[in-house]
Amino acid sequence: MKTCLNPLLRIAILVATAASPVLCTAAEPAYPTKPIRVLVGFSPGGGTDVAIRIIARKLSEMWNQQVVIDNRAGAGGLVAFDTVAKANPDGYTLLAASPSFAIQPGLAAKLPYDPIRDFAPITVASASPYLLVVNPALEAKTVKDLVALAKASPGKLNYASGGIGSAQHLVTELFLMMAGIDIVHVPYKGAVSVPDVIAGRVQLLMSGVPQSLAHVQAGRLRALGVTTPKRTPVLPNVPTISEAGVPGYQVTVWYGVFTTGRTPQPVVDKLNAGFVQAIQSPEVRHQLGAMGLEPVGNPSAEFAATVRSEIKQWAGVIKRAGIKPE
Repeated sequence: MKTCLNPLLRIAILVATAASPVLCTAAEPAYPTKPIRVLVGFSPGGGTDVAIRIIARKLSEMWNQQVVIDNRAGAGGLVAFDTVAKANPDGYTLLAASPSFAIQPGLAAKLPYDPIRDFAPITVASASPYLLVVNPALEAKTVKDLVALAKASPGKLNYASGGIGSAQHLVTELFLMMAGIDIVHVPYKGAVSVPDVIAGRVQLLMSGVPQSLAHVQAGRLRALGVTTPKRTPVLPNVPTISEAGVPGYQVTVWYGVFTTGRTPQPVVDKLNAGFVQAIQSPEVRHQLGAMGLEPVGNPSAEFAATVRSEIKQWAGVIKRAGIKPE
């Protein structure tokens, strides 16, 4: 006996059969399935380190996997950068970095990695100004006072930084060039320069907000200005450097996350989604904000554009200031 199918049923079967290859494609591998390591190219306590530790705790909770911070200080972050560039491109080795990442290409004659090809930007975790801080005993009460003091005694004042070619160094050199003043550079290693400014061994410093906020609030340091286009909410009475005496000067310090280049795009997308979710969580926003860090969490492509732009910007500053690596 011949069986005849209802025409509508036959159409439904054909449609289902045609769709079956799409429905049966292999699912993307789960991520993450093991601990993730985040390299920081500087000693514990710096802005990059502080920001990523706050976010890492939230990610560990969200993913039910350890997100481990690995401080690899050395050569202005170069040790950590090179390690991540050469890591397995599976998304389990990350880099937390600041503008020093964009500074290195203009500073080094030759890098052991390509800053564009060998890295996959994930997101900017947070952003903040640098604070131009001085020892309270210094006569300068404002940016204009500092500029006048430096012009009256060229080469007599000195400023600290985290080392030759560090972000602090370049940010300060840009300030000196735009202000037309001469202040001697005293390079340090890491965040140890803050106590020396407090002790008066060095007169001034462009300091990350997390490192100097409590000292400013306690009167151990005097903040003359912030580097960003707008004032910071944690110190609303401190003017921007641009409005306080050096028009047009502005630098925003970002703390961003990368992984190794050639990491599959689905993994990069999952990393971006996870970081953005963690950064925008109320507890992380509160913790970052309390330290003067603005939570960001932007698209990977937007962060990549920032990196390319700043590589060109800082190369120009390095050339004009005649800065040579150690």
